Formats: sequence, C-alpha cells, structure tokens
Amino acid sequence: MSDRDMNDLRKEFNDLNLENFAGGQPAFCPDGQCEADEELDLQDYPSYTEALYAKLVAPSVSGIYISRWDIKDIALAAGDSMAIHPRKRMFELLMKYATSRENMAAVLDALENHMEEKIAIYEELMESFPHSAEVFQPKIDKARKTIRFLPLILEEYFSEEA
Repeated sequence: MSDRDMNDLRKEFNDLNLENFAGGQPAFCPDGQCEADEELDLQDYPSYTEALYAKLVAPSVSGIYISRWDIKDIALAAGDSMAIHPRKRMFELLMKYATSRENMAAVLDALENHMEEKIAIYEELMESFPHSAEVFQPKIDKARKTIRFLPLILEEYFSEEA
C-alpha cells in the first residue's frame, strides 16, 4: 500500500470516527490525546485503593497492562502471597497488605520493577521493529510518568513513621 493510499485511509477513518462516535469527539484516540487521559486527582476518589487502582492498573493511564498474574507476582515480590481472584479484588487485597509505609514501599518497589521489565520489552520491540515506536513510545512515556508518581503515593497516604 502506498503512502498516499495509507494517508487516504487514515483520513477516511478519522472522518468516520468523528461522524459516528461521541458527538463529534474522537472515540478512538492515540495515547495521551483523549479527555480520559487528563491528569487524575487522587482526591477525587472515595478511597486511596480506588485512586491507586485508577492510576496504576488502568493501562490507558499507566501505559502498562497489569494482569492478575502480574499482581500476584508483585505481591510475592513485596512479601505477600495471594490466590488468583478478579483483578480488582486482587488489587484490593494487595492494598490491604500495604497498610503500613514499609509494606507500601515494598509494593511500590515491586511495581516499579515490574514496569521497568515491561518497558524493556517495549524497547526491545521498538529496536527490532522500528515502525512500532509510534505504538510503544507513548506507552513507555506513560509508564515512566507513572514510575515518577510512585514516591508521591508514600507522601500522599503515609506520614513519616518515627
């Protein structure tokens, strides 16, 4: 397919997208370009578990999909053990474990390591398939932003323990 055909196809898709979805607002947006991608305020949620679930587990926000098995591995690395449940329930159980500053720090360290491993996979794919950069780079950028956010969680929800 030539570049011109591809550009015509993109324009046709964008026109269809705008005409048929969300009252003229794009229904399918590249990462970081939708209203849903705006910054989430953690205080807009009823609990810090809900806030962290929205900020960390949603791949549209964090850039990384975290599966049930990933949560299980993160919990194990942080010193907790859990059975497989629905993803949200597993995250809630992980947050029950992370009620102390020390345990939360361990969970956040394990989460950061997990995200770094996923970023390494994305970077390897981008190196092997350079045209995939437009797909993976926004995810890497979101993941790096999420990693920079992790220390703020301790400051926001846990006071310094003496």
